[in-house]
Amino acid sequence: MSIQDLIEKTKVSFCQDCGVCTGSCPVSRVLPGFSPQQMVAKYVLSSDLGMEDEVLGEQDVWSCLTCALCLQRCPSKVEYLEFVRGVREEAFRAGNKITHAHDGILQTITQMQTSGLPQNRTAWAREAGTIKEEGEYYLFVGCVPYFDVLFKDMGVSPLGSASDMLKILNKFGIEPVVSDEERCCGHDMLWSGNVDLFKELALHNVELIKRLGCKKVIFGCPEGYLTFKEYYPLYCTDMGLDAVHFYDLVYDQIQEGTFQLSPLEQKVTYHDPCRLGRMAGMYDSPREIIASIPGIKFVEMERNREEAVCCGISCWANCSSYSKQIQMDRIKEAEATGADTLITACPKCNIHFSCALSSAEMGLEVKDLTQLMASAMGI
Repeated sequence: MSIQDLIEKTKVSFCQDCGVCTGSCPVSRVLPGFSPQQMVAKYVLSSDLGMEDEVLGEQDVWSCLTCALCLQRCPSKVEYLEFVRGVREEAFRAGNKITHAHDGILQTITQMQTSGLPQNRTAWAREAGTIKEEGEYYLFVGCVPYFDVLFKDMGVSPLGSASDMLKILNKFGIEPVVSDEERCCGHDMLWSGNVDLFKELALHNVELIKRLGCKKVIFGCPEGYLTFKEYYPLYCTDMGLDAVHFYDLVYDQIQEGTFQLSPLEQKVTYHDPCRLGRMAGMYDSPREIIASIPGIKFVEMERNREEAVCCGISCWANCSSYSKQIQMDRIKEAEATGADTLITACPKCNIHFSCALSSAEMGLEVKDLTQLMASAMGI
């Protein structure tokens, strides 16, 4: 798709030059020279002048966190995120690629999954609880087994959260399918411009889940949930699968009063992940889960829900000094509430905040919401 086609499709030419996007952008506040407004203006001008190829080689498009805060506030309601995503596809095809963090190991792992490399995604699940070979519910594990290996030295346990999720599902009477053949959801490939690889991953996962007879796909990861719900249908026709977030299932059980929770004497605050909050609209379920635990004192950060600030990194890329500044600003905001614990609902947010805290002398603890819930349930 040409830049001109993207401009027309996403209505970015409707920009009123008010600067609300730049004033809202967490990157613009810490990275001099970056501006969503100016980036859009540059691409519109390049299209008018027939100079699209020249701007496709610039780096600004990769600095954007795609956190959707500007989209939330834009008075013209331009589809800025889809514009950025489209430009990234064209930039990737032109040879301009995102700068990977951790030496690109996570992107390499995703690439390896498409090669037919055998994976062991079920051993942890068989130890944690009961799973099926076929059935109505499919538990999408995603890349947390790999996160667990790469970041365990930080004291985080993404796979521990997945184990707790399975145990809780079993407690609800759900015995989901987990498969060794599953592949990465493709989120990072989609937002890094590699749409061909994303399509390959998406088509494989949909075909696999349907072949196993599943109808509902449960996610604990906001990125997997949003990707499956909003972006898979763009490339996979007649899916016939429902994306269900784990926290919505837990919230329904709380409403029904089907289980008892033990008291946890903690003061906590909650961070809204961009993909779960602004992009998927899920704000209430996590808060209701926290509030349901006896003994918990819940306090909101100054910027919460639609106004929450990103954790500072997207797609395991551009991990830099300005990313750390965004993270520390958010952590200080959490600390200012007087909370002992910062609750996250995203494995990547958990990792990023834990990484930032590892070099800071602060008493704040970062904990995954699923693990908090498991503690209250005595799991």
